[in-house]
Amino acid sequence: MREGNIIPLEEACIVEYGTRVVHKRDGGSGYPVYGGGGATFEMERFNREDRLIIARFGMSEQCTRFVEGKFFLNDSGLTVSPKNGLMIQRFLDYQILALNDDIYGLGKGTAQKNLDVPVFREIPLFVPDDLREQERIVVLLDEAFAGLATAKANAERNLQNARAIFESHLQSVFSQRGEGWVERTLGNLCDFLNGFAFNSGDAVAESQTQLVRMGNLYGNQLDLDRNPVFYPDSFATEHLRYVLKEHDIIMSLTGTTGKEDYGFAVRIPDCGHTLLMNQRIMKFDVIRHDIIDDGYLLHYLRSRCFLDILYPTANGTRQANLSSVTIKLLPVPLCSLKEQKVIANKLDDLQQETQHLTLLYERKLTALEELK
Repeated sequence: MREGNIIPLEEACIVEYGTRVVHKRDGGSGYPVYGGGGATFEMERFNREDRLIIARFGMSEQCTRFVEGKFFLNDSGLTVSPKNGLMIQRFLDYQILALNDDIYGLGKGTAQKNLDVPVFREIPLFVPDDLREQERIVVLLDEAFAGLATAKANAERNLQNARAIFESHLQSVFSQRGEGWVERTLGNLCDFLNGFAFNSGDAVAESQTQLVRMGNLYGNQLDLDRNPVFYPDSFATEHLRYVLKEHDIIMSLTGTTGKEDYGFAVRIPDCGHTLLMNQRIMKFDVIRHDIIDDGYLLHYLRSRCFLDILYPTANGTRQANLSSVTIKLLPVPLCSLKEQKVIANKLDDLQQETQHLTLLYERKLTALEELK
C-alpha cells in the first residue's frame, strides 16, 4: 500500500509563468526560446535550465516536454516547482509527464487550444510521505527512460543505415562505369512537358480528378493524401495534354535551397482516379526506348550523380527554381539497354527491401515512443 496523500497541484506546487518576448526585439544567439512547443528562435539570456514545460497557449497533443540545458521560456508555457519540500523536482516532472493526456484535455478553444489554468491548478497529484520513496521511483524511471533512449538511438541509426546503404549502392552504379559506357543528354532521350497553371478558383470539393502539385512530391514519393485539390472531371478532357498516366515520370521544378532531395523524381502509380499535372512540375517522356530504359532513367534522376549536376543549375536564394530548358542539356551515362534493365531490376529489389526495413524501424520508433 502506497503511503502518501493526493492533493491539488496548487497545494503541492508553485506555478511559474514564462516571460513574453518577441523575435524582432529580443532575438539573438545563445539560448533557445521555448513556449508551448518546440524552440522558435534564440536569445542572449535564459530563465530556465533542465525543466519540464507545460504548454499554456497553442496546445498540441504533446503539451508537456522536458528541455535539457539552459533556455528561455516565453509566456506560451509554464513550469511547476515543489512547495515546501513536499516532492523532489524529478519526481514531480515524471508525474506531470504521466498526466500529459489529462492536461491536454484541459485545453479550451477550437482554432487554438489554451490551457484552463485554474482547472490545471486543481489537478490531483500523489505525494508520497517518504522522499526516499520518491527517489527510488525516480531511479527506476531514469533507468527505464535511459534504456528507451538507447533503443531509440539504435533504431534511428539502423534506419539511417538502411537508407544510406541504398544511396551508396545507387551512387556506385552511376559513378563506377565500366567499358562501353557512353553519355547522351536528356534532351536526346526524352521530350519534356511542363505542367499547367490551373486556376484555383475552378477547384471543387471532391471529384475523380485530382491535381498533382509540388506539395504532393516529397522524398521521391508521391503523397496524394497531402492537402488534396480536386477539379471538375470535365477538366480531364479539356486538359488532356496534362493528364498523367500510370508509369509516367515527373519531377518538381521548385524546392527549398539546401534540401538535397528537392528534385523529387517519382513514377505515377495506378491510383484509381485521374491526375492532372500542375505548373512547376515536369514530365519526362522517353522517346528513345531503344537507347534508355525508363526504370533506369528514374533511378538515375534520383542518384547523387545526377543531383550533383542538377543543383548548380537552380536559380533563386530561398526557393531553388529549376528549368526544363537547362535540364535537357544535362548528361546521362548509358550502358547497353540489356544491362540497364538488369541494373534497374536490381535497384528496384534493393529499394523495396530498404523500404521494408525503413517501415520496420519507423514502427519500432513509434512503439518506443508509445512505451514511454
